[in-house]
Amino acid sequence: MSIPIPDKNRRQSVSASDPPDHIPIPANTRGIPVSSFVPHSPPTGTSPRTSSFSFSTSPSTSYLRNASGVFQGIARQLTAFLPPDYPTEEDHEKRQGKTKVLLLENVNLDAAEYLKSQGYEVDHVTRAYTEEELIAKLPNYRAVGIRSKTKITAKVIDANPQLLVIGCFCIGTNQVDLEHAAKRGIAVFNSPFSNSRSVAELVISEIIALSRQVIDRTHEMRAGIWNKLSKNCWEIRGKTLGIVGYGHIGSQLSVLAEAFGMSVIYYDVVPIMPLGSARQVDTLDDLLSRADFVTLHVPEIPDTIGMMGAEQFAQMKKGAFFINNARGKVVDLSALCDALESNHLAGAAVDVFPKEPGANGPGFNETLGDFIPRLRKIPNLILTPHIGGSTEEAQRAIGTEVSNALTRYLNYGTTLGAVNFPEVDLRAITAADERHIRVCHVHKNEPGVLKGINNILADHNIEKQFSDSKGDIAYLMADISGVGQEEVEGLYSAIKNTRSNILTRLLY
Repeated sequence: MSIPIPDKNRRQSVSASDPPDHIPIPANTRGIPVSSFVPHSPPTGTSPRTSSFSFSTSPSTSYLRNASGVFQGIARQLTAFLPPDYPTEEDHEKRQGKTKVLLLENVNLDAAEYLKSQGYEVDHVTRAYTEEELIAKLPNYRAVGIRSKTKITAKVIDANPQLLVIGCFCIGTNQVDLEHAAKRGIAVFNSPFSNSRSVAELVISEIIALSRQVIDRTHEMRAGIWNKLSKNCWEIRGKTLGIVGYGHIGSQLSVLAEAFGMSVIYYDVVPIMPLGSARQVDTLDDLLSRADFVTLHVPEIPDTIGMMGAEQFAQMKKGAFFINNARGKVVDLSALCDALESNHLAGAAVDVFPKEPGANGPGFNETLGDFIPRLRKIPNLILTPHIGGSTEEAQRAIGTEVSNALTRYLNYGTTLGAVNFPEVDLRAITAADERHIRVCHVHKNEPGVLKGINNILADHNIEKQFSDSKGDIAYLMADISGVGQEEVEGLYSAIKNTRSNILTRLLY
């Protein structure tokens, strides 16, 4: 389908710093950009344009599709959180410029390129930032993308009231104070599915490598030693794999393991329908006592921290193997060393650690824990630097998924996939009439809020509205029509000053 060319006369007032002219959106995705499903590139002949997102009053053109086709819309945004040096209306020219996004920890470059194509100014940093660096440097940005090493604490959040959204380019979100972010109106997104296959494949490779002592034979060959043997080397066919945590990774792993002829049992805190012939067991103790290989795939939460210690390793079969590609704090590594050094366990693979270096280099030593020198000396132990999701395919998919989530939230207010916000979405903004406005209102989950907001909007036609809550936080989206340009600031101020307000944005 061809996309209409914007009316040039209508665009005469648009500066060269506006966002990209074309954002095609398929009708069956409720306003989710095409690039959620396929790599995105701006249409041929379109020169990317950018402008400030959060505070700018300069127009930015986007394309939105509804049942009747593709429309050109003007999007401008305001926010309730204004930094102390926020320019007043008299300083209008100072409010122009691109919205800035900071990507840390070497986030996949496809994410950076996509965000740039959508009109954002992106700074890409290959390492993690400390708390002090975040407090000092983050005030220049409206959005930040991180992986697992950067910690977004309550202190960092409080120091950055301008921040609108955090993207975790990984599965885990324990590195972010989710509750505090929600209370400050900051949405957090992650990528719960994109690296599942990569992690599952790594586990399969580790199972085979451990059962055949591949790592030890490799080290011997590099040292000039020929040591061909079959003692304590096994096929994995017919062995029992015990999966702790039968989520996206655990369930994929069970299918792969069965393809190799393994029997699969799994333990989860909730009943889950198995894939293939896998069987759920009632207790962790039951799984530990029956499995030849035990692999963890659980999040880091209070209930899982330290879940594998000396008692649990003692319950495992003598000669069994242990694998942790989940989170470092769920395992007592000193206890694992004891189980391996005593030959109770025949081998292990560890990809995650309680403390990890902030950058690549010679940092894997005793400063991370007194168990590190012990781990490095134990035979048939695979140590890897948190590479479970580190494949080109996984990082590209994560970059696409999270960058699209950030764009959908910044541009349209959509919180589908947010981990700390109610999931709220409305179909594409009706853009045929420039007098349409989308209200995005994060507020405390208290009685009377909807009544108060509707009273403010009563003089206008509410085209569509959706509100949902999650704990103490609620989120309201409403599209209204018949709003004059002169009324926008008044609507914004009225909603922002309601007693339950956390964050208010108007998209128009």
